[in-house]
Amino acid sequence: MKRTIYDEDHEAFRASVKEFLDREVVPNLEQHVENRAIPREFWLEAGKQGFLGLEIPEEYGGSEAGDYRFNAVLTEELAKVNMALPSCLGIHADIVAPYLAHLTTEEQKKRWLPGFCSGEILAAIGMTEPSGGSDLAALKTTAVRDGDDWILNGSKTFITNGNSADLVIVAARTSPEKKAKGITLFGVETNKEGFSRGRKLDKVGQDESDTAELNFTDLRVSNDDIIGELDNGFIHMMTFLPQERLGSAITNLAHAAQILDETLQYAKDRKAFGQSIGNFQHNKFLLAELYTQVEVTQAFIDQAVMAHTRNELTPIDAAKAKWWSAQVQSEVLDHCVQLYGGYGYMNEYRVARAWRDARVTKIWAGSNEIMKELIGRDLGL
Repeated sequence: MKRTIYDEDHEAFRASVKEFLDREVVPNLEQHVENRAIPREFWLEAGKQGFLGLEIPEEYGGSEAGDYRFNAVLTEELAKVNMALPSCLGIHADIVAPYLAHLTTEEQKKRWLPGFCSGEILAAIGMTEPSGGSDLAALKTTAVRDGDDWILNGSKTFITNGNSADLVIVAARTSPEKKAKGITLFGVETNKEGFSRGRKLDKVGQDESDTAELNFTDLRVSNDDIIGELDNGFIHMMTFLPQERLGSAITNLAHAAQILDETLQYAKDRKAFGQSIGNFQHNKFLLAELYTQVEVTQAFIDQAVMAHTRNELTPIDAAKAKWWSAQVQSEVLDHCVQLYGGYGYMNEYRVARAWRDARVTKIWAGSNEIMKELIGRDLGL
């Protein structure tokens, strides 16, 4: 079914993103895997192309597109290459960006945003903790007032861009007695004394993605580093989580759809018992089911994108898009591996890497189980 949410400007932007990826990224993918990181040169070039500041006002170096569909186009094209790109760039330009654009002071904007847009300041967000997982209200990192400053202690884990970030938005408990209503967000520059990085984490997939543990030991920050309102960090995180979950959904489906297209071509080319394997009735029916599943899911996600563009996307609809797209991606890629047979289990084949890379999407941005819990509560259960 033809998609209708994008116009000529969006498609022209898509073409520029694709040209950039074909030129700067695709030839270097194996090097990214070997280095277990995306190099700073990528970020600087992405900054020159204007891909990092879609939500940032022009006066600070961004393009302030004012239309989330441009974010969606960028995410789709990144996801067609692999899952690591939209993960890393998405954390910076799609997840951290709204916090910096909407919650920071004028001084903070001048301090951080120009470098954020150029790729000179790489950003991450520190929510998840070793003991907390999806339960953001249970975080243990603390910030204790010391005059006009705050002393930060604690740790974060599974932090995308964590090993190379220059700026981390850190959620810390400032008023323990208030529980979820006592959390504050701080902009922590990683050159501060008391900041340290733990090991770069060895993941099942997304080898290119820079994921690390972060530690804060008597790290001193000031009131000038508070992002948003004191003790209102949990509300701020809940405000921006729908965009994170929608971005995850866009990534999930674009990635699955790309690998499915490649698998269809493989099924046409691969011969067994004197014919293309796609001609066997089971495989033909299976591919028909998978394409239908992807296109039906695309229709829902497109409507979610339009709703978010109008500032109407609800947390519940974002949760639906997130868990369902992760489930669809998992099922589609599992079948794609099966259609490739033994080759589907070889890392040299894209389908094998895609299968590994995608598994985490049922866990991150709030696990699928948490998404269903939120939806169930909304049903009055």
